[in-house]
Amino acid sequence: MCGRYALGIRASFVRHQFQEHDMPVEDAPEDDNVRQTYNFAPGSHGLVYRADVPDWGAGGRSRPSQQAAGSPAPEDQDEQEGDMEDPKETKYKLQAMKWGLVPFWTKRSPDYGSVMRTINARDDSLAQSGGMWNTMKQKKRCIVVAQGFYEWLKKNGGKEKIPYFTKRKDGQLMCFAGLWDCVQYEGSDEKHYTYTIITTDSNKQLSFLHDRMPVILDNGSDSLRTWLDPKLSEWSKGLQSLLRPYDGELECYPVTKEVGKVGNNSPTFIVPVASTENKNNIANFFFNAKKAAAGKEETKAIEAEETEVSQQKVHVEHDEREQRSTVEHSSTEDNAPLPVPSPPSPTTESKRARDVDAKDDDMSRAKAVKIAHPSVCATPATSPDKTTGKKTRSSTSNVTRGSPAELGDRSQRITDFFNK
Repeated sequence: MCGRYALGIRASFVRHQFQEHDMPVEDAPEDDNVRQTYNFAPGSHGLVYRADVPDWGAGGRSRPSQQAAGSPAPEDQDEQEGDMEDPKETKYKLQAMKWGLVPFWTKRSPDYGSVMRTINARDDSLAQSGGMWNTMKQKKRCIVVAQGFYEWLKKNGGKEKIPYFTKRKDGQLMCFAGLWDCVQYEGSDEKHYTYTIITTDSNKQLSFLHDRMPVILDNGSDSLRTWLDPKLSEWSKGLQSLLRPYDGELECYPVTKEVGKVGNNSPTFIVPVASTENKNNIANFFFNAKKAAAGKEETKAIEAEETEVSQQKVHVEHDEREQRSTVEHSSTEDNAPLPVPSPPSPTTESKRARDVDAKDDDMSRAKAVKIAHPSVCATPATSPDKTTGKKTRSSTSNVTRGSPAELGDRSQRITDFFNK
């Protein structure tokens, strides 16, 4: 569970916030290189904070036994084996990366549905040895920066879904534990940096929404520093213990349903819905802080401005760059409306035909939705085995946990997506 979040702030502001908490930032992208939106969906370029280590990660290059089953060893392994970064010279940076992790061993750009399966990584999948996440969890840990995240509450048997926004009560940045990777496809010199957000069991406060939540670490905390420490290039119980439900203070409240459509954007998306019963309406949300520090005359002016704002209609913009459509679905991973690729234009289709084998677009879209969220498809999913009582699951699915053997088998299925 974490299929949509808010990042409506500039990279320069995030850099300042990290530095205020004694977290060094040696390098950061230009503000225009990171998508600023209050409706951040998978496939967009978000902001990641990590140790400035080589593309193969912290420590030396991975040995064959450290890699996911079926994945090839990196090139020049013998030359690089044992090359370690000097801990005293470790630097940290903010970097723009695409949401939806693509492993380094992937030879061709994966289909949309496969990438949607890796926007999240379950904490219990990381507890298993081997599997798809093995190299990343040891050598490529990161923090995904957000203001907060959305989840949809199902009502009336799932017929109605109400979006809720969750943020830190103190207003600080929300730092999700994540993993990153870098891949170069065959025949290309371009490097693609991607990431995933790690999820864990929901805490008591959010259990009414969903039984999963992103792992949240406090900015500047020992836990966050340990998670990012490149000297810790072997997975351990200590690192696994950091992946737990958040025990700090959070605020969670319903927001406008306009956030459901991918591409819609407005600062009001992270503001509690206005109503006569809700004192935290849009106007109060923005002006209460001003009133607290104002004198009598200033307060009158602020109240007049507040009244004017409260009477204005909420303005929602749509990013013209976002061409994907949105479909409703019910899945065990998250309840966020699912973005799916829109049919390509004739020009785009012609170019695709020249570069790769032509595919039927309708079939590709159906496959994308089916792989990412099987319940969207009209064909019912296979029922669990009634004789054993077991349920099917994947490394990113959100169903009852199985035995270690079962977890390893499902993790291998996701790994296979990227071995084509």
